[in-house]
Amino acid sequence: MTERRHGVGPRVAAAAMLLLAGSTIGTAAVALDTTARAGPVEVRVTLSPDEPLIGDPVELHIEAIAEPGVEVLMPDFGEALDRFRVVDFVPRERIDDQGRTAASQRYTLQIPASGEQRIPSILVEFVDRRPGHDPAPEGQDAYELLTEAIAFTVQSVVPDSAQAELSPPLGRLDALGAGTDSPWPWLAAFALAMAAIGPLVWRAIRRARERAAVRSAWEVARAELDALLASPHPGPDGIDAYFVTLSGIVRRYLEARFAVRSPELTTERFLDEVSGSPELSDEHQALLRDFLTQCDLVKFAHAIPTQGSVRQAVAAAGSFIDETREAAPEDSGDRKIAANEEVAA
Repeated sequence: MTERRHGVGPRVAAAAMLLLAGSTIGTAAVALDTTARAGPVEVRVTLSPDEPLIGDPVELHIEAIAEPGVEVLMPDFGEALDRFRVVDFVPRERIDDQGRTAASQRYTLQIPASGEQRIPSILVEFVDRRPGHDPAPEGQDAYELLTEAIAFTVQSVVPDSAQAELSPPLGRLDALGAGTDSPWPWLAAFALAMAAIGPLVWRAIRRARERAAVRSAWEVARAELDALLASPHPGPDGIDAYFVTLSGIVRRYLEARFAVRSPELTTERFLDEVSGSPELSDEHQALLRDFLTQCDLVKFAHAIPTQGSVRQAVAAAGSFIDETREAAPEDSGDRKIAANEEVAA
């Protein structure tokens, strides 16, 4: 009994291996081919796979075997294959161990559509240069060899059982997360936040503009005063114009700094307007009154000021302009000292 089991075992295993090999061979890709022969030349055309799927590349192989002394003329690139898209092309030529010429062309094709397709006949030409043979038929350049066409089927990716008709729509889909991710609560919160911080932002912007205007007024007045100090000292004939320019610098500064229309006002009316400003201290108002009164004496009463009076008027204008501006730079004190020293000189 034991010997029988051992004897049957190898036979069963061998049968299983044969079945497995048979199934593997059955599933391998099958190629379509055709062969044609004319005299010393044989041409074989092979197409694989035999039933490609749409979109898969198809390989077409053309091989011509010619006897020694025979020249083979392979077809031009893509000849008779214009209905297909050529993806790759590899031509080769060699001499085998029997001295025969083996010329080949391998095409990789892309099939444009499914269904029945056809590789047309392939034309191969040759010239017989063997001794005692005619190179070509009379009146022609070469012999011609024409293969048969190869028909094949390209499989579609859509199964035959698929419905060809379109189904009606299933209905309108609900929005994803409807009612849970509405932007309105966020927009309302943003609007409330802007309403709360809006006045603060506007106030900050207005203050920044006011500070910029103040600094600009001081810079203009300081530049004009520095230019006046750099000009030659006036003589008796030019002292009136000198004080007109000096008082004009101060009045324009006050107009830009405190929004007072000083050029259109008399000195008394102007001093009344300025006295109501909370930004001017009593000391600054007294300094301004003395300065403008001295300028009026020179301009209207034709008083002749001494050099000391001129220096005092210029120093008073510089002190008033520097002391009434906001955010004075670090070098303001140095500039005032330098201006006073220049006047004293």
